[in-house]
Amino acid sequence: MNRIAVSVCLAILASALSYSQSAGTPPDRAFVTQYCSVCHNDQAKTGGMTLTQLDLVHPEQNAELAEKVIKKLRAGLMPPAGLPRPKAEVIKAFTSALENEIDVAAAAHPNPGRPPLHRLNRTEYANSIHDLLAVDIDVASLLPADDMSHGFDNMADVLSVSPTLLDGYIRAAGRISREAVGDPEAPPLTKTYSISRVYNQTRHVAGTPFGTRGGIAVVHDFPADGEYVFKLGFYYSPTGPLFGLNQGKGQQVEVAVNGERVALIDINPAWKLANDGIKTPPIKVKAGPQRISASFLVKFDGPIEDEYRMVEQSLVDVSAGTVPGMTTLPHLHELSVTGPMTVAGVSDTPSRRKIFTCRPAAGADEIPCAKKIISSLAHQAYRRPVTDTDLEGLLGFYQQGRNGGNFETGVRTAIQAMIASPEFVFRFEHIPASVAPGKNYRVSDLELASRLSYFLSTAGKLKDPAILEKQVHRMLADPRSETLATNFAGQWLRLQNLRDVSPDLFLFPDFDRTLSDAMRRETELLFDSIVREDRNIMDLLTADYTFVNDRLARHYGIPNVLGNRFRRVPLTDPNRYGLLGQGSVLILTSTAIRTSPVKRGEYVLDVLLGTPPPPPPPNIPLLKEAADSLKPISVRERLEEHRKNPACASCHKMMDPIGFALENFDAVGAWRTNDSGFKIDPTGKLYDGTKLDGPVSLRQALLNHSDAFVGTFTENLLAYGLGRVIDYHDMSFVRGVEREAARTNNRFSSFVVGVVKSPPFQMRKAEDQETIPTEAAGGANH
Repeated sequence: MNRIAVSVCLAILASALSYSQSAGTPPDRAFVTQYCSVCHNDQAKTGGMTLTQLDLVHPEQNAELAEKVIKKLRAGLMPPAGLPRPKAEVIKAFTSALENEIDVAAAAHPNPGRPPLHRLNRTEYANSIHDLLAVDIDVASLLPADDMSHGFDNMADVLSVSPTLLDGYIRAAGRISREAVGDPEAPPLTKTYSISRVYNQTRHVAGTPFGTRGGIAVVHDFPADGEYVFKLGFYYSPTGPLFGLNQGKGQQVEVAVNGERVALIDINPAWKLANDGIKTPPIKVKAGPQRISASFLVKFDGPIEDEYRMVEQSLVDVSAGTVPGMTTLPHLHELSVTGPMTVAGVSDTPSRRKIFTCRPAAGADEIPCAKKIISSLAHQAYRRPVTDTDLEGLLGFYQQGRNGGNFETGVRTAIQAMIASPEFVFRFEHIPASVAPGKNYRVSDLELASRLSYFLSTAGKLKDPAILEKQVHRMLADPRSETLATNFAGQWLRLQNLRDVSPDLFLFPDFDRTLSDAMRRETELLFDSIVREDRNIMDLLTADYTFVNDRLARHYGIPNVLGNRFRRVPLTDPNRYGLLGQGSVLILTSTAIRTSPVKRGEYVLDVLLGTPPPPPPPNIPLLKEAADSLKPISVRERLEEHRKNPACASCHKMMDPIGFALENFDAVGAWRTNDSGFKIDPTGKLYDGTKLDGPVSLRQALLNHSDAFVGTFTENLLAYGLGRVIDYHDMSFVRGVEREAARTNNRFSSFVVGVVKSPPFQMRKAEDQETIPTEAAGGANH
């Protein structure tokens, strides 16, 4: 009923528009109401609401329902295939009419929203610590993972606080302050870096010395100058012997600090599982961040090199621990650093240079110097001017540390208190006392700078539109803007889920974690190129270039690419253009043993077009797998059989044709022509009747609905920038950003400028209560 009603309504509206245009006059509201009255008799539900609740002349009266209809119209999901469909320009005009009515009403009563109190998520916390103290921390080892909402982990509505989290922040503050200041009394502690079984270790690893294979390279922060012990652990077979027993003899592991060898360890093939690893003698290392590595020396050369490289294909199974007998080379499991065993002092480090902007020449100079250091750091940490009360409290902590040690321990204690403070951990925004409850107001320059810093960057008189736009362009040229690719794009495109992907290695022996990491990096670099070159965001779908290293290039069949370095290469196969041809998307939308047209269809509808299909009805049987059939049968045939269930047919009609168009890509993103011995049939028909026959036609179909893709991108960018969930109240602002970006051919920077100039970004709505708490009205204490 719902589909029929909308289809009829659109067809009648098309007739109304056609009639009025032939008469040379636009249809007035009464005219449209008369021709759409049939829609108001429909009782079918749309997202829990009936179409009878939607007045097409006054859609602003039920904007929530109208916005759902708009999204479906943009994506071509209304009216359904097989029913009367007006011309594309008529549907577009109808959609625009709905949008305009809503936008006019929204402009008359703007609602910028009221973001909840925003706690720094793990990424924001790590970045803030780096900017404040020049220390890079392993935040995953310090704080629990953040919850996600609407695809992002920076949504304030789920950034709650628990006793465990508070304890984590306090412990983290102690550890970070010691790393930043240095600790000549540091006790010997152990930090272990592990390598997953699913990483291939037959080739060179970035960060390790050339001429080595496998292993690990990390940046470790040493708390003091002194002697440290490195310990190596290896993978063993379930029965006890070292993996790679047949090739272990003569193998050596090189331990290096900043690329210079500090130890060379011979491997004993007779080592058993009970072996506690192998330790180096104490090695002298300077304080501060140093790149350490452990990797195997390459022992092969000449003609044997080719044979050595061929081992890579079988080693994948071994690194997953499924077929130990196929292992041909030892694999490193972990690298541990213990120390300092002895302390020789604390050298100058980037963090110490950032912190100690002065040095007291005598005892009387200590307090003035401490005030200078603490007030400067607190101003940055608290993202506002420091009050006398702030400084007094921090100096109290300084004095506690000073009484038990020296000037540096006092500063360290103050820093520990500073980064454990709610003023650092939370992004407070104060309501001016002059603002009436429920009224909109513009946030202060400092609060706007804070919003911008966690979205992009900060500086300048940001309320001046020209300066603000200039700062945005400056930020996009800064290397730090890569976070838009690694954080925003990574979460919008669900790339974080690649860490959970585990294809069946018997069916896909070419897969390992090195490959999936390369796939993720490829997509990040494509997005980063859109940012840095300020390209049209539609190039995300149409880019005829990509970024590969040798591992990914071999997987795609791209020749003449050697080494771990990613480089930009042209694509000669149009099937690989843009996101739809990238391994990251294709492997995310597959199962462990096969492709999933359903997952691929759902991904396109939800992530790229913003119109997620409804969840499946309860008690729907699972799709039969090949092993359940008496004879070979393709995925397409199994889905067609599954779709005979009426409860499944309607949703699968939306998703399956999209997935079938991508069936030539297997479950790990490699191109193929057959499935289960049958030639792949990628043909299908979209919901709007568009015929598909593969990735190229699917990409063109998405381009035909570019407004849906642009709208989805904009909505996600605004949500990420605001750090809060976007709902129907915000869609007028989303369209405002879209319209401004369209004037510059949808260049990436125009979307960013539009977001930071939008009312939700620059303003907020005061609380509705009659009485506003004093601290919320401008007090510094919370």
